Amino acid sequence: MLSLWTFLVQKLSLLTQLALFESKSLKTEDRAPHQNGPVTLRRGDLLEVPRTIFTHFGIYLGDGRVAHLIPDILPALTRDPALIRTVITNTRLIIGCAFKCATVRVDTLEDFAYGARILVNRMDTDVKSQPLPNEEVARRAERLLGSTPYSLLWNNCEHFVTHCRYGCAASKQTDKFCEVLKSVIRDQRSALVSGLLGICSIISYGMALSTTLPTVLIPFTLWMAG
Repeated sequence: MLSLWTFLVQKLSLLTQLALFESKSLKTEDRAPHQNGPVTLRRGDLLEVPRTIFTHFGIYLGDGRVAHLIPDILPALTRDPALIRTVITNTRLIIGCAFKCATVRVDTLEDFAYGARILVNRMDTDVKSQPLPNEEVARRAERLLGSTPYSLLWNNCEHFVTHCRYGCAASKQTDKFCEVLKSVIRDQRSALVSGLLGICSIISYGMALSTTLPTVLIPFTLWMAG
């Protein structure tokens, strides 16, 4: 039992490190001025704001407008531009993630920030590639406006902005997430924990295909992958 408790604490600490990924960037004010700071936003600037776990990214187009890739189910259900232009709710976003639907859309700076502090071009110091000219960055973002498939690992908001500003789509957040996920899978205690959870589900809901099959297959897969 002590071993399992240690395992859970270790994995929770890894997730905490992931959640702090963007909070560390918020402390770098000397090289990442925010929207209310002395630096004026320029067309083509790369903007980022913290969310609950991940950081959200966009490209500034000027006149208080930001292009950003965001999960959204509504464009798959309607072609009414008035409805699509409304601010994306959490329900629209979550369903968009589930069905892998997204749009590259233009919102106001205030709607993009959602009350958070905006960092400007912080990624320039972390990416080896030199940023493209700001006007080219903005034009790249404008050319991509519209519906697009969404993928947490292959096509998210960070991939969008790095493609526009540096010419190469990449996401450090998802790389870090995958490292955490691999560490969980490789730890063979994951198989034991998932097996115990499966047994609890069988005790709670009874013997059935929906409870027995995952109880066997998930621990076996984790054990083989560990």
